[in-house]
Amino acid sequence: MIREIITYPTPPSVQYATDVRTFNEELFSLIEDMKDTIEANSLDGLAAFQIGSYYNVVVIKKEDGTFLELINPRLISNSGRVTTVEKTAYFPGLSANVTRYEKISVIYQDKEAKQHSLRAEGDLSILLQRKIDYTFGSSFFNKLNKQEKKLFEKKLDFGSDIAISEACPTKFNRDYIVKAVNIAMIVMLVLLMASLFVSKETSEQLWSYQKYLFFATIVLNIIYFFYAQYEGKKFTSCTSCQIGNIIGTALISLIKIFAIMLISYLIM
Repeated sequence: MIREIITYPTPPSVQYATDVRTFNEELFSLIEDMKDTIEANSLDGLAAFQIGSYYNVVVIKKEDGTFLELINPRLISNSGRVTTVEKTAYFPGLSANVTRYEKISVIYQDKEAKQHSLRAEGDLSILLQRKIDYTFGSSFFNKLNKQEKKLFEKKLDFGSDIAISEACPTKFNRDYIVKAVNIAMIVMLVLLMASLFVSKETSEQLWSYQKYLFFATIVLNIIYFFYAQYEGKKFTSCTSCQIGNIIGTALISLIKIFAIMLISYLIM
C-alpha cells in the first residue's frame, strides 16, 4: 500500500524510532508499504519515520531494482568527509550542500532477525546516513553549517531552489538611471540659484540650459520606467513589490522635475 510521505512543515509523528523487537506481519506489511511508496514516488529510499511509523526501519532501492531492508540500523564507524548536494522527500523541490562521512559501516537486522554488517561509500553512504538520520527524528537540515542553514531557510520561505536564485538583489542596473536623474536635478537647482546673481542675458542663457536638462530628465524617466519593468521580470519572486517601487520612483521624480521647472520659469 502506498503511504503518504510526511513533508515540511508538518513534523514527523514521533520524536525518534523505536527498535524493532517483534518480527511479525505488522513489520513485514510496513516494509512492503515502504517499497510501494518508494516505487510510486521514484525515490531511492525511505525511513519508516518518514511515513509516520515508530519502527526503526530503512528501505533502500538498489541499482538493480531490488531492495535493501535494514531493521534497527546503526552506524558503527566512519571515515573521511565529503560535501554533496542532497535532496529529500521531506523538503520536496529543495536541495542543500551537506557535509557527511565519506565511508561508513552499518550493522542491521533482516526480517528473520539475523544480524548483518554493511560497508558503504559514495552515493549509498550518503543515502544511508540521510535515512538513518530520520530514525532519530532528524533531517539534513540539522547537518547544515551556519551559512548553508541560513541559505536553506530562505529556500524554505520561497518554496523552491529556483526562487532563491531569483530573489530580489539589493542593487539593480536601473538604479544608475535614477542616479543620473538626481544629478541632473541637482544641476538644475544650481542653475536656478545662479540665475539670482547674474545679468538678465546670462539668466536667459541659463534658462535654455535648464530646458535641455528638463527634457533630458523626462527622457531618462521614460527610459527608467520601461527598462525597470524589463529588469524586474527577471526576478519573478518579487515582481509585485517592484512594480509599486518603479511607479513610485518615476512619479516622485517627475513631480520634483516639474516643480523645479515651474520655479525656474517664474524666476529666470
